[in-house]
Amino acid sequence: MDLALAPETLARWQFGITTVYHFLFVPLTISLAALTAGLQTAWVRTEKEKYLKATKFWGKLFLINIAMGVVTGIVQEFQFGMNWSDYSRFVGDVFGAPLAFEALIAFFFESTFIGLWIFGWDKLPKKIHLACIWMVSIGTILSAYFILAANSWMQHPVGYRINEKNGRAELTDFWLVLTQNTTLTQVFHSLSAAFLTGGAFMVGIAAFHLRRKKHIPVMRTSLRVGLVTVVVGGLLTAVSGDFLGKVMYEQQPMKMAAAEALWDGEGPAPFSVFAYGDVDKGHNEVAIEIPGLLSFLAHSDFTTYVPGINDTNEALQEKFGPGDYRPNIAVAYWGFRWMIGFGMASFAIGMAGLWLTRKKFLLPPALRTGDDEVPHLVLLPRKALGEKLTRLYWLAAVLTLGFPLIANAWGWIFTEMGRQPWVVYGVLRTRDAVSPGTTTAEVLISMIVFTALYATLAVIEVKLLVKYVKAGPPELTESDLNPPTKIGGDDRDADRPMAFSY
Repeated sequence: MDLALAPETLARWQFGITTVYHFLFVPLTISLAALTAGLQTAWVRTEKEKYLKATKFWGKLFLINIAMGVVTGIVQEFQFGMNWSDYSRFVGDVFGAPLAFEALIAFFFESTFIGLWIFGWDKLPKKIHLACIWMVSIGTILSAYFILAANSWMQHPVGYRINEKNGRAELTDFWLVLTQNTTLTQVFHSLSAAFLTGGAFMVGIAAFHLRRKKHIPVMRTSLRVGLVTVVVGGLLTAVSGDFLGKVMYEQQPMKMAAAEALWDGEGPAPFSVFAYGDVDKGHNEVAIEIPGLLSFLAHSDFTTYVPGINDTNEALQEKFGPGDYRPNIAVAYWGFRWMIGFGMASFAIGMAGLWLTRKKFLLPPALRTGDDEVPHLVLLPRKALGEKLTRLYWLAAVLTLGFPLIANAWGWIFTEMGRQPWVVYGVLRTRDAVSPGTTTAEVLISMIVFTALYATLAVIEVKLLVKYVKAGPPELTESDLNPPTKIGGDDRDADRPMAFSY
């Protein structure tokens, strides 16, 4: 059978398509929940209308996003039973534990308190209503933690034993699964990247409105919040990425050797800026490198030996038997670089934005009154930079909205493809995890159907986001500005229309 049409290959394609698409919503859900909670906290503390408008605007986009995330995430669970039943049977006792906690604890937080937040604007006191969105935010973070713990176990299986009689893995130490260094570094890195993503999303949309000089008070505040989030998130992503890389060099040396196209072990090992090689011959024909930097990134020492693809492959053959244990080198190498490149591009745009929007640049000297309602607000130093450069920054700020989404997608492609040929590293190979009775036709049909469905959902998502982004922050009503002081409101609240409805 042609390998391109083998059930294993098609099942991997289907899972990859649905997973990458689903993960576009995950980082936005995590970050927008927290950012919306932060803006609502600012409103409760200051009672400034711009914070309430910002809360409702970003809250609406958050709800659209989380709805799509839930819908697309459900499909993931069905695929474990449809295409990967041997995987589910073998590791279900271990892999299912963190997923069960995610559903029982984290998703309960999200689903319960998000309902209270949506329908409680004119029914709950401000502080109790605020607590609801913070509980939603906590729920999204817990959800991410449990799911990443399950994935980290696939990267570095711990806290289990193999029951030879039943031929399956059994959980022996759930706490170890939740707290191993792979889980902690993966959670740190993923949450940092999530806030980089949410910050860039906020920056891009705020820049879109500010270019048109629309909704200035709300969008100026949103821009600054987004820029700070991008910079802090970007710094934490880089730091956590360094931690995670060091862990991976110890646990999956093949993945990291492929990420650098390092064919033969070296000490000191160079960092690859650009490489082009022959996979069959196992060497680079073109290589631009920085001497010693890879050794430092791997072990915090510029002279340490780092194993390469060829010698790691030989070591794995000796340990696990004959076979090719190399992942797709091109995907690992370029996926690693696209992940870093797009992520750090947003960070650079965020840093530039913070500098350009410093206080002395916010308004021309004659208009620096501190009045948020100045209609002809200027957010960049046009005379200092020039009109063209100013417009160029606004364009870059709008484009940065999508950069971390691309980085996240490539980051997960690298993470999962770099682990191949293992579905559970060192324990279960991908070819042994596919449902044995699944035919090529069945997987192909389901892949086409799900891809078409997700494409339709993408169109709906984009149209909804564009519609509400263009509409901007809502106008406030009297009930918005004067919520009830006790649960359920009082007699004066009985006939008021719901203030916040979707």
